[in-house]
Amino acid sequence: MKSILVTGGCGMIGSNLVKRLVHDGWDTYVVDNLWRGKLEYLNDEYGIPVIDLNTHFFKKDLTIYEEANSIIGITDYIVHLADVVAGIDYVFKNQGELFRINNLINSNVFECCRRQGKEKIKGLLYVGTVCSFPFTRQNTLDPEPLHEEELFPAFPESAYGWSKLMGQLELGYLEKETGIPCCTLMFHNVYGTPTDFGERSQVIPALIRKAVNYPKESMDVWGSGEQGRAFIHVKDVVDALILALNKGWGHGYIQIGPSSCTSIKQITEEIIKISGKKITPYYDVSKPEGDKARCADYSKAKKILGWEPKISLKDGLRESYIWIEKNIKI
Repeated sequence: MKSILVTGGCGMIGSNLVKRLVHDGWDTYVVDNLWRGKLEYLNDEYGIPVIDLNTHFFKKDLTIYEEANSIIGITDYIVHLADVVAGIDYVFKNQGELFRINNLINSNVFECCRRQGKEKIKGLLYVGTVCSFPFTRQNTLDPEPLHEEELFPAFPESAYGWSKLMGQLELGYLEKETGIPCCTLMFHNVYGTPTDFGERSQVIPALIRKAVNYPKESMDVWGSGEQGRAFIHVKDVVDALILALNKGWGHGYIQIGPSSCTSIKQITEEIIKISGKKITPYYDVSKPEGDKARCADYSKAKKILGWEPKISLKDGLRESYIWIEKNIKI
């Protein structure tokens, strides 16, 4: 049986990936500091953890080399999801700290892999972000799809984008020096469940929370609402990760996301429609809204991995609304 370690395995993406890996027969281990992730996210539909938490879960701080070193090498493969990310408010208010922590996490994980070598580490899959693309390619409301070769010369807007890009560069050096098979998937805006819908949440769960709580909580939307993103459901993302474990090695950077750009205003209107409430949103232009818009040319993912998005935004939003509404009431 092949063994695999998922860093950040208790988050939205990680927990869905872990369940899929276990289902597919992988001996699956998880490390997470539980800053945003939750152990209960690893439960199946009956409330039972899909892995043995006593032997296969490790609560570790990967910014500390010794803690990273205590678990890297216990498995054949690694999917490195762990990082610090949250909503736009948190990202722009904590750029220095976020940059420092993400670089520490990445460097520690990669150095531990370097010391283990290709004899032990059979594959290292890193998750990057399209926030690492140049700001100049994301500052119009009618964007041309992003292409992987446009990543350099680098000019990300945020420290988060820079930190993830530094990870991609370091991973490339690691692959060349050690021969460890590596792959980077660059995700567009992932949404789905389970998810954090509190103060540090990202745009979709935050808007759903406001709609569920309305009128006790106002439907405030940060920015003009004209800004757009290429939203991708977590189940489609997990499909991409599984495919990459089989086909992605040695192909460099592969972006994962739809070719369409959806405005935050469109997302807001669809959430209000799902809620069934009469809600008038307030667009607060005094708040930051980040990059203007972006979407993906996912032809590389389709060619190499055989991947393309399957879940419609409408279905995904409805699923998320039902889950958040249920969990707010708990």
